[in-house]
Amino acid sequence: MPDLSVTLRRLRLANPILVASGTFGYAREMEAYVDFSRLGGIIPKTITPASRIGNPPPRTVETPSGMLNSIGLDNDGIDHFLAEHLPYLLSLGTSIIVNIAGRTIDEYATMAARVGAIEGVAALELNISCPNVSGGVDFGTSPASAAEVVRKVRSACDLPVIAKLTPNVTSIVEIAQASDEAGADALSLVNTFLGMAIDWRARRPVLGNTLGGLSGPAIKPLALRCVYQVAQKVEAPIIGVGGIQSIDDVMEFLLAGASAVQVGTANFYNPGVSVRLVDELAAILDAEPTALADLIGALHQPAVRTCSPGPVGCGG
Repeated sequence: MPDLSVTLRRLRLANPILVASGTFGYAREMEAYVDFSRLGGIIPKTITPASRIGNPPPRTVETPSGMLNSIGLDNDGIDHFLAEHLPYLLSLGTSIIVNIAGRTIDEYATMAARVGAIEGVAALELNISCPNVSGGVDFGTSPASAAEVVRKVRSACDLPVIAKLTPNVTSIVEIAQASDEAGADALSLVNTFLGMAIDWRARRPVLGNTLGGLSGPAIKPLALRCVYQVAQKVEAPIIGVGGIQSIDDVMEFLLAGASAVQVGTANFYNPGVSVRLVDELAAILDAEPTALADLIGALHQPAVRTCSPGPVGCGG
């Protein structure tokens, strides 16, 4: 069995295949389909300081090669999570990365301190990029505010910190650089792309909140671009997210510069896909043979075409 372990600064994972927040519930929903101990890690649904009822329905709609969701961070709050969900999650034999979101920077820090006081949690993922709630997403659209969240969380607890960034910005590289400089152990790229669906016959939006986040295979080329661009400019390890459903997708993200990946929308229609990807990655590394670290960022650039001398030249 090849060594699949990866190290993201202070965070060590048994393998690079994780399941994305919001697509795996709190794991209980998947226990009939997944051997949790085989995963690199589980990132449960985002929690907030107080309970949230989320956005009005309809909350999801299928799109060509993807889906739009506007859940609105529906959850029972941190107290319920710590009492009812976290003990179960910590019993599953894999790394548990708790995803948190707040309306203010101080709320992130307060939640981080509470989670960080519990033995067994592997890391925190900061949701500063959800596109379908008011508050929170704004922290991920400014380099200064993204960095301040990371700094405050780093000072509030000793856990490794992962900043989950939004692609709905002019330059994701600038946000990534600021998060890295503030002390992020890794960057999750990317959250969903803001989109909408319209029922033209009814003359109204399909989603109850009008706008939602687009995920699934439709966004993979865009997510790959973000990972590649950030990897060229930032030292922090990257966790690639966006449309991953096959081992080919995993390999593409690794070559683009990701050190690990998160499986998201694919969990809805193929709950066991993440474990299959672990096996298929091991098979590739065994057959090559090559080390996992040698694949990360190993994308070959296209050959530069040169003009031959003469009256016509290139494109003549």
